[in-house]
Amino acid sequence: MHFVEAKGILSAKNGMNLYRGCSHGCIYCDSRSRCYQMPHAFTDIEVKSNAAELLEDALRRRRRKCMIGTGAMTDPYIPLEMELGHTRACLELIEKYGFGAALHTKSDRILRDLDILTRINSKTKCVVQTTLTTYDEKLCKIVEPNVATSKQRFEMLKVMRDHGIPTVVWISPILPYINDTEENLRGLLHYCIEAKVQGVLCFGMGLTLRDGNREYFYQQLDRHFPGLKERYMREYGNAYQVNSRQNRHLMRMLRETCEAEGILWDVERVFAYLTEFEDKEAKQQLSFLPDMEL
Repeated sequence: MHFVEAKGILSAKNGMNLYRGCSHGCIYCDSRSRCYQMPHAFTDIEVKSNAAELLEDALRRRRRKCMIGTGAMTDPYIPLEMELGHTRACLELIEKYGFGAALHTKSDRILRDLDILTRINSKTKCVVQTTLTTYDEKLCKIVEPNVATSKQRFEMLKVMRDHGIPTVVWISPILPYINDTEENLRGLLHYCIEAKVQGVLCFGMGLTLRDGNREYFYQQLDRHFPGLKERYMREYGNAYQVNSRQNRHLMRMLRETCEAEGILWDVERVFAYLTEFEDKEAKQQLSFLPDMEL
């Protein structure tokens, strides 16, 4: 790892990345793409040493409360977080200034901060998002080798459920000829139903490949799935969008299941939910006001 002094911390859409780079080793990771112009090795984690100071300054200046997101590019609960505590420090600031939070992680290390997440959710809204791609645990350890397995993430979702913290699951990416099966999707949706998730995000059954992550992905295919790289090259070439042949069937299955279980699945509606700020304390105060006579 190495430390840098960042110039800013919040994006135009109120997202933040406290780290840059990752050690999870997911074979499909888009953040490896060269378009992001990362000037260091992907596994050499860049730590924004002044992240908390920048965040506090930004929150103090905001006139309107909003949801603060994290985890779009780098998981906020990589192993280094347990040593450095940057994510926890920023969550404490989010709670202090009365903002909401929408975190995205593949790690059950988030349970360390359950106390803060619960407090934020009692005042505003705290949404925990996680990615589920592979129901089979052995396959999961190949596709996402250095992170909590799907079963462990499912257990984390149930803890959030039991503490009243809403959750959203990203079923993405689904890798053609690896996990694009009915059995896999059925298992993942079972987890979502059991955990009573608020929504499911899925942009289609497939993945995206760009310069940088394509090369790494193909290396991992050669390592774990001999011969599959050649099939990808024949069928998809250098395409950015790599769709499964089962895309239409599996997406219909996902939509019908979510509709039946009352789970949000429309992408726009799920993102609207993630970004909508709620002031629960103000609502509670209004509920105590006497009825006005007309």
